This record gives sequence, C-alpha cells and structure tokens, in this order.
Amino acid sequence: MSTVELPAVSREVRLAAYPEGDVTLDHFAFGESELSAPGPGEVVVRNDWMTLGSVARDQMNPATKLPIPIFQPGVAMWGRTVGTVVASNSDLLAVGDLVEHFLGWREYATGDAHGFFKRDRALLPGPEYYLSQGPTAWHGMVGTAGVGEGDTVFVSGATNGVGALAGQIAKLRGAKRVIGSTGSKEKIDFLVDELGFDAAFDYHEGPVAEQLAELAPDGLDVVFDNVGGEQFEAAVQVAARGARFALCGALAGQHGGDGGSPRLPLMQAITKDLTLRGFATLHTPDQIEEWNARFGPWLAEGRIVFPHTVVEGGTAALPEAFLGLLERRYSGTVLVRMS
Repeated sequence: MSTVELPAVSREVRLAAYPEGDVTLDHFAFGESELSAPGPGEVVVRNDWMTLGSVARDQMNPATKLPIPIFQPGVAMWGRTVGTVVASNSDLLAVGDLVEHFLGWREYATGDAHGFFKRDRALLPGPEYYLSQGPTAWHGMVGTAGVGEGDTVFVSGATNGVGALAGQIAKLRGAKRVIGSTGSKEKIDFLVDELGFDAAFDYHEGPVAEQLAELAPDGLDVVFDNVGGEQFEAAVQVAARGARFALCGALAGQHGGDGGSPRLPLMQAITKDLTLRGFATLHTPDQIEEWNARFGPWLAEGRIVFPHTVVEGGTAALPEAFLGLLERRYSGTVLVRMS
C-alpha cells in the first residue's frame, strides 16, 4: 500500500432537509467523516474539482420522476468530481493518478478502486476540463438531432454548461446558422463574441416565437431544448418541415411551477413532419472517452472553447455556489475548486 499523510477527517456537505419550495442555505449542513487508510482494493482520493448541475435540485425532491437516486437527509451528497489518488491499496490505481468519480460534496473520497476512472493529465489543458458537459452536448446534438451541413439550429438555455458546448458542436458539424436564447445582454454578447453563435436573444425581451422567426426566417432545422415551456412552443412554431428536436431539459419548470410542461400543437408537429426525441444523460465510459478524444484536439487547435465559471472556496463554498447556479448567476459549466 502507498500513501501520503492523510488528515484525520474529511469535511463534507450533507442534505439537512428536503426543500418544499426554493432551496436555501438552511437545506444544507456541514459535517465531518473519519478518514483512515484504504482497505483491500480501495483508494483514498483528494477531490480537486467538482462540477455543479441543476439535476441536483431534482435529487433533493423525494417525489422526482427522474430515474436517478435522491439525496438522503443527514447523509453526504454526491456529484461529479475529479481528484488525485493520495492513498492506494489497489493495483489498479497509484498515488498521484488523476481520477474522475461521483463522490463529490466532500474533501476526500474513499472507496473501491473500480469506482474511480483514471484520466490522462496530458490529454486536456487541466483536470477540470474532464468535468465539461460535452458528452451530453455531443450525444444530443449529433446522436439525437443529427446536426449537419447547412442546418439552422436553435439552442435554448444556451449559456448553461450543455448549451454552450452544443452550439459550438453544431458549428463544428457544419451548421449554417446557430441561434441561442439567454437572459441578458451580457450573456448575448458572450454567446456571439466568445462562443461563435451567429445570433442570440434575450427571452425576456418579447414573445420568443417572434424573436425566433426574425432570426430564422427560413425556419429551424434542429432544436436543442434545455428549457421547455414557451421556448419549446415557439421552436415548434418556427420549425421547418422535417426539423429534429433533441429534448435535453426543462429548466422553465424544474425549480417549481409548471413552465417546463409546454403544449404541443399536434397538427403542426404532424404537418411539419417533426421528430421530437428526448435523451438521457447517463453516459457509458465509451461515450465519455469518445468525447474526451475529440475535445482535446479541438481545444489544442483552437476550434472550441470550454466556457466555465470557477468558484473558489472548496467544500465551504458549495451550498452558496449551488444557489447561484439555480439563480442563473453563472455562464457555462460551474466548477468549484476543492483543493
């Protein structure tokens, strides 16, 4: 067994209680768990970076209909994380190895080595790049919607971690025009000037269907929907014949209310020959490896950027950072530097 000196305890964030409305800091609690040397076949990992996603809000809802485990009050939460092996009692991983895993919301993670996936430090610019939402964006934009040459594409909720990459992937695949929706002038500039979208609009600034029709006078060929609600309904109205919809999320109704449950005008869907397909984001290791193998060269060639917001402060910063995510204060993937 190889190891470095370990602290006596690992600090962690636990769910204090299930929210009945808006999530507040009172719904989180800090705790400590004893940290000891790994048992046979186990490793101890120091968590270096963690990503925050809005799906964690659904995991705080015991009545969620999503096919994912929910958090339990009094127990440490979990999330996607990369870290460094600091103690190993396994032939699979050595001290110093970079690994990706799902035991976030804590300083250190201990477990069977098979639950930690080794990553190549040289493939991407930094370990945090392994926490991009690229596998979801690629699967939805390419595998589900089949984006290609000459397509006019609409990405709703385009400044979140998935949408920001989905729009760039569409351009890399030859899309003629990529349009994004967002919530402020600052974020419009971010989409157009930094990410290469052809156009963007603020969904607060008037009926979405009218704004979309102005920006896509010939209709939409591909819709990557993160939002649902009015934005989905508008996309159906503006869709060209044969348009393909990749349904990724429903942010309009995810945190209370029913805005994510749009009406589908069936006659329009039928007469326009629309394809509407939802897709899950539980990726296989092969899908993740495929994305990383594309992402690394694209980054090196300057053909894509990884839009992300870094929050400092480690475990102590996680609850406030999560509230900021739900309030849409950030752009791109939200990353917390854990160590």
